Amino acid sequence: MTPGPAAAARHRRLADLVVGAPPSPAETAGAPGGPPGSGGSRARLTRLCSLAVAELGVDGAGVTVLAGSPARDGTRTQLGTVGDLTARLDELQLTTGEGPCLEAHETGVPVLVPDLGAERGRWLGFTAEALAIGACALFSFPLQVGAARLGTLDLNRRAPGSLSADRLADGLALAALATELLLALVETASDPSDGGPDGQPGVGWLPDVHAEVHVASGMVAAYTGTDVRDALLQLRSYAFRTGVPLHEVARRVIDRDLVLDPPDQTSRPENGAP
Repeated sequence: MTPGPAAAARHRRLADLVVGAPPSPAETAGAPGGPPGSGGSRARLTRLCSLAVAELGVDGAGVTVLAGSPARDGTRTQLGTVGDLTARLDELQLTTGEGPCLEAHETGVPVLVPDLGAERGRWLGFTAEALAIGACALFSFPLQVGAARLGTLDLNRRAPGSLSADRLADGLALAALATELLLALVETASDPSDGGPDGQPGVGWLPDVHAEVHVASGMVAAYTGTDVRDALLQLRSYAFRTGVPLHEVARRVIDRDLVLDPPDQTSRPENGAP
């Protein structure tokens, strides 16, 4: 569907703010772990998140890449993070396996929660902890091209409140821009022979801040005789039960300071782990 004049004008205005200026030499030099020339799009994702904070009246924003379906398999990366709650909320959603980012990715529609405290039963594992760290309103917009979903644009606010109609429209426009920037990364970086899950373009070079979780899941699966997905559930369960961040649990498993028993037994910490 072709956007109307107002939507097109909104998109152009925001695009000018995000990508209108030519990238600096530092941005075009490429990011560590990425190919030459990829840094411009990644830097612009950070600019887009900063713009979201300024334009939409929120306190934090991030672009989350979820490579595959279902989203709950833990294969995810957060880019362009702005705001002190953003990374913590991403970690919490990874740990609990639920939250607005995962719901938006799975349903393909925006998830708008203007008052998280009024929806305590929506995500039983996630909501109480999110409120405890100061999140009061959360908004997640899916990044998708047709049926292919790449991730989400995630916004957070420390005070409850809805997005106005204009700000909601700006959020949708910024999500479309974030999708374009992610596609630019994929086109620059992907090996065409290395497709992602469900036939989506490969984004394997993107820096995965949760790589240790994937390694630990494989280790747990190997010594418990379960599959990787069940192993990830064990890691999440331990993290949630003990209050230890999931990436720290993964590091303990990799360092062999923590051994998780098969699912029908109680997990046992070693070497003084809680």
